[in-house]
Amino acid sequence: MKFNFFKNNTTNINESEAIDEIIIRALREDIGAGDVTTRAIVPESKSLYGEFMAKEAGVVSGLGVARRVFALLDPDVKFLASAEDGSEISEGQILATVEGSGQAVLEGERVALNFLQRMSGIASVTKKYVDAVSGTKAVILDTRKTVPGLRVLDKRAVRDGGGRNHRFGLYDMILIKDNHIAAAGSITDAVRKAKKSNPNNLQIEIEVEDLDMLREAISLGVDRIMLDNMGNGQMKKAVEMNAGRVPLEASGGVSLESISEIAKTGVDYISVGGLTHSAKALDISLNIINQ
Repeated sequence: MKFNFFKNNTTNINESEAIDEIIIRALREDIGAGDVTTRAIVPESKSLYGEFMAKEAGVVSGLGVARRVFALLDPDVKFLASAEDGSEISEGQILATVEGSGQAVLEGERVALNFLQRMSGIASVTKKYVDAVSGTKAVILDTRKTVPGLRVLDKRAVRDGGGRNHRFGLYDMILIKDNHIAAAGSITDAVRKAKKSNPNNLQIEIEVEDLDMLREAISLGVDRIMLDNMGNGQMKKAVEMNAGRVPLEASGGVSLESISEIAKTGVDYISVGGLTHSAKALDISLNIINQ
């Protein structure tokens, strides 16, 4: 069975539309037929004022998404950010204020915080990885190990943390991995078939596991080579063998403890699944202030 999820063959995503879809789905999930607690306690005419406060230091991401949550609930709600996405924040810092319909403020509170906390957590851990490779040429990349349905937000948060996005999905870059090589029969055959069926001239990356595979991949004119789960010594040899001919990406088993030494091998990119699949949410609260 073949699935065609998109009406055209574009590799571009309308990020604003995708984010609105995510927010609307989250609001429907949380509010359902109505916030019974808020509707019982807060009159329609009552206005509330609240402050989003960071309860720990980090990098903030998702303020624009939080603003959009309230705008979709009630366009008259005022959301004023006092920090910028991608900026470093301190414990106790007020990140934004929200004011307007009390019902809309309370109905959007949890959804806005869920996005803001998760995205800030991703941005904060990304910044730690970026700082850890400072002084080297290595660029920190994310992966497709994101929460299903939230990839556009996860990847935006990585950018806010100073990292870069790898391919967004299976459609915007050809990445030949071990199972593709097994299906094709060899590295050479896999690359040949990929080049033959590449009408959009997408970049081609191939994953290798040892120096023999690297030697073969270098000769095939690909755009990037992924060094999968290689030790640091082997990666140093790979960099020497490659001699700058093809950008090299280190991948597999990367941690904050190991990334500095990986970067010192001379690789161009380091992809880190942990940026998105294991990021801890940053502690942020919304406090309603009586005026």
